Amino acid sequence: MSETATVAKPTFNRRNPLIAHMPRRRALAAGAAEKETWHLEIDLQNSGLTYTPGDSLAVLSTNWPQAVDDVLLALGMSGDEEVVGPDKSSAALKDVLTRQCTITLADKKFLARLVEKVGEPAAELSVLLDPEKKKELSDYLWGREIIDFLLMYPDTKWQAQEFVDVLKKLNVRLYSIASSLAAVPNQVHLTVASVLYNSFERDRKGVCSTFLNERCDENTDIPCFITPGKGFRLPAADDDTPVIMCGPGTGIAPFRAFLQERNATQAKGDAWLFFGEIHQDTCYFYQDEWNSYLEDGTLSKITTAFSRDQDHKIYVHHRMLEEGAELWTWLERGAIFYVCGDAERMANDVDQALHQIAIEHGGKTEEEATAYIEQMRQDKRYRRDVY
Repeated sequence: MSETATVAKPTFNRRNPLIAHMPRRRALAAGAAEKETWHLEIDLQNSGLTYTPGDSLAVLSTNWPQAVDDVLLALGMSGDEEVVGPDKSSAALKDVLTRQCTITLADKKFLARLVEKVGEPAAELSVLLDPEKKKELSDYLWGREIIDFLLMYPDTKWQAQEFVDVLKKLNVRLYSIASSLAAVPNQVHLTVASVLYNSFERDRKGVCSTFLNERCDENTDIPCFITPGKGFRLPAADDDTPVIMCGPGTGIAPFRAFLQERNATQAKGDAWLFFGEIHQDTCYFYQDEWNSYLEDGTLSKITTAFSRDQDHKIYVHHRMLEEGAELWTWLERGAIFYVCGDAERMANDVDQALHQIAIEHGGKTEEEATAYIEQMRQDKRYRRDVY
């Protein structure tokens, strides 16, 4: 190789993930009984892995060990049985269930095979597999996992390989990156809330959120790679287009990255952040950072909504409506509106608030407001990262 030749940076993906480690983390919701949210700092170890604010980190986690043991016990298997996993290699059943298979979500492939094996006792479940019963099946499956069905039909006998063959591959989980390489070289930060709940008298744990928050220390391998957030980007640093960022809960993550980037690059243009959580005293994530950015001008304004600090619930879309007149002036100046977080309710509420603001403060009819928001989408001034 000549002295002037360069070595290509490695490409990290699902088949060739970076094996990273997490030397530091801290609780973001200390004292909040209702939730566990953590700030995680992952060391990229001079790997050459790069990312842009707005990207996501894809993490390949392992399953909760207790969940694996529960499944094996329900199957009446030791876990030493040799099987071929989704990656086409042979390994012990316990290892395959831990690293390669989805053992929580019961999908149609698993359910169809279960119905076939159980027969008449599963007739009710069989009816729900009708394509026209999609909503009914979804409602029935809420809070139920594969272990529940194994316990529901304890006399059903499975072969180890047969069981593995009806399971889905364990998916990667995507987390919006909460840092900028311009501010923290060779690191990637995440903001992760643990998924914890009880249903049908069993404690449930989110697969990857609790892997990161509970089961990783500085020595734990974290296989990961970058998934680009193609449409979720800041304007150029020398572009004075205003930006409005709406990120309740862990939806704040990409906007922490945005503000770190804006601070490091001395970006022009005004920036307005909407943040919401349950309690100000325990869940005001990154408050000191926002205050610092307000002081140095990186952030022009922050508007908060803490839903349970008063008798009636207040969410970010309520604050948007309260600030509707000023928000409208920002939109008319060409501001880009970003929203990140819950797709099921929050994003819809925020969308409706935008329409209402266009009607009340822009003098639009409902049809004109819809057209205005749609034009924002087409002009890439309405950007969503929702899940």
